[in-house]
Amino acid sequence: MMLGWVQIVRLGLVQMALGAIVVLTTSTLNRVMVVELALPATLPGLLVGLHYGIQITRPNWGFRSDTGGDRTRWIVAGMAVLALGATGAAWAVLLFEGAVLLGMIVSLLAYTLIGVGVGASGTSLLALLATATAPERRAAAAMIVWLMMIFGIAMTAGVVGTLLDPYSHGLLVRVVGTVSLLAVLLAGLAVYGIERRTVAPREPDPAPFRQGLREVWAERRTRHFTIFVFLSMTAYFMQELILEPYAGLVFGLTPGETTTLSGAQNGGVFLGMLAVGLLLSGFRIGGLRGWIVLGCLGSCAALAVIASIGPMGARDLLLPSVVALGLFNGMFAVAAIGAMMALAGQGRDRREGTRMGLWGAAQACAAGFGGLAGAALVDLARAALTTDAQAFGTVFLFEAGLFVAAAWMAAIIIDGRRSAPVVIPGE
Repeated sequence: MMLGWVQIVRLGLVQMALGAIVVLTTSTLNRVMVVELALPATLPGLLVGLHYGIQITRPNWGFRSDTGGDRTRWIVAGMAVLALGATGAAWAVLLFEGAVLLGMIVSLLAYTLIGVGVGASGTSLLALLATATAPERRAAAAMIVWLMMIFGIAMTAGVVGTLLDPYSHGLLVRVVGTVSLLAVLLAGLAVYGIERRTVAPREPDPAPFRQGLREVWAERRTRHFTIFVFLSMTAYFMQELILEPYAGLVFGLTPGETTTLSGAQNGGVFLGMLAVGLLLSGFRIGGLRGWIVLGCLGSCAALAVIASIGPMGARDLLLPSVVALGLFNGMFAVAAIGAMMALAGQGRDRREGTRMGLWGAAQACAAGFGGLAGAALVDLARAALTTDAQAFGTVFLFEAGLFVAAAWMAAIIIDGRRSAPVVIPGE
């Protein structure tokens, strides 16, 4: 029995709860450490990088959900660990005031738990979605789940921002703890009973993890798609840390204006995901490969415009070009997730979670690497070139080139049909 629309929305609630906790650790706590505690910006950056780095364990979590015969357990357990990590990270902020070393130790432990929790719950959730979703519904399912995550992030940021005024460290701990607890309860209720009613019971697989991972990595489709995920996600995240500084240094935008610009970009991502999900599943227009290629090439074009308007001083073109970048990013992302779910069920049976874990690890590594690489390249370019506009523009053009490479790779390895599997020519 395949997932119905109501059950897909329920799994989206789990992803929404996950996003609600993660946004507190990557934005709210980040700001508090830099502004209220006056700590070096590198510190929260390294802590966020730690949680991304821990997610290289995603294949292990996916394998455990494959072989254990119960993905729901790993989803709920992962959410609980994530909540514990987020609450611990907020408590560490309180400790930094009087005991920096203790605060640092607690932070390292907390962000490790965050990485473990995201890896365990997120990978098992996507594996369940891939296993139990009908092929013709996969693009729409990906759209629903990711749009709900974006909604959860936006809603949590707005509500928590209101609750934290007037600010105190103690209030921060209480708010983060409450949000985390509610998120775990929501996720548990949302996922309850879905796996039992849609996925046939399976006996646990006694194969060890290394054997399972070797079996999956031996699949040519899986290897090629892993490379595609890392390449495309590196391009996707390379502008994350440099777009707002570019707007401020080159166009003179204030912090409030650059925050609005970032929000507009995320709005474009939302619209791009919504459009592709509806066109693919509702109106049967296009296939996964076509939307991935269009999204990558459109992102390339938007980045080229963003790079070119800096030297021209064309400030009026910045907002529409950034919205266009978000729109094409959203198109590419939701179609790529649909292709990922299609491929997860191909190859050796009962390895969906291992494949999703492998691609999740590639995405997490790309997120950390892409953001840091973009920032480092800008620093190098600013030292070598005459103006900030030229420096940032050079990096944006390099990122555009990565999107072209990702489009070329997608055109080769992904079938053009609507609910496409991934095919490697010559197999």
